[in-house]
Amino acid sequence: MNKKKISLILGLMCLLLTYGIAVQIKTIGGTGSVMSTNAEENQLRDAVLKAKEKYDNLYAELENMEKKLEEERTNATQNNTELTNLENAIKENNKLLGLTDVTGNGIIVTINDNQDIPLSNWFGDPNLLIVHDTDLMNVVNELKNAGAEAISINDQRIVTTSAIECDGNIIKVNGEKIGVPFVIKAIGLPESLISVDRFGGYLDYLKEDRFLKVDVQRADKEKITIPKYTGIMKFEYAEND
Repeated sequence: MNKKKISLILGLMCLLLTYGIAVQIKTIGGTGSVMSTNAEENQLRDAVLKAKEKYDNLYAELENMEKKLEEERTNATQNNTELTNLENAIKENNKLLGLTDVTGNGIIVTINDNQDIPLSNWFGDPNLLIVHDTDLMNVVNELKNAGAEAISINDQRIVTTSAIECDGNIIKVNGEKIGVPFVIKAIGLPESLISVDRFGGYLDYLKEDRFLKVDVQRADKEKITIPKYTGIMKFEYAEND
């Protein structure tokens, strides 16, 4: 075998060896990157779970303290008419403020996006086919005008300081993210509340003009429960006289 052939063979062998080393290094590097990413995801998941566990424990402790406080109030007001009246007034005010769970008759309104009409067949504004924060506000206002005593959206209690706002592609109520379907519960006289589902009302507009999915159910046989407001009520501008 002459020197030319030997040089050619050695050159090919070096080239193949270099390529093999490069592939191995890239594979190891990719594996390390995947392992690093997985480790970061696991750490983030663990942090979220720990935070949720801490929140659940604190919330359970708060509920336990509230029960103990209620027991202390009950014991303190026994055989004392003045304190009993004061305690009843506090309970009534908390109910009006939305700071207690309430149960009663009423209606349940469920609103959902229209997912049946393909956008290719829809020549109008595609935003009309989805539920917006203003839609929820209008329905809540109609329920209040119809005499609703308590209202919630996806179990978020509506109080005087509640904010219903759009945040990109999601809606927030009381600062909490909620999504479709939007289940609005209202406690009050069902015969009055059901008037929100009238011809020419806002729900009728959502159904007939916007083609949204709207369902209204009376709840006069099985009572509904609306949870209390769990946020912090803070007045920035109102002051006591």
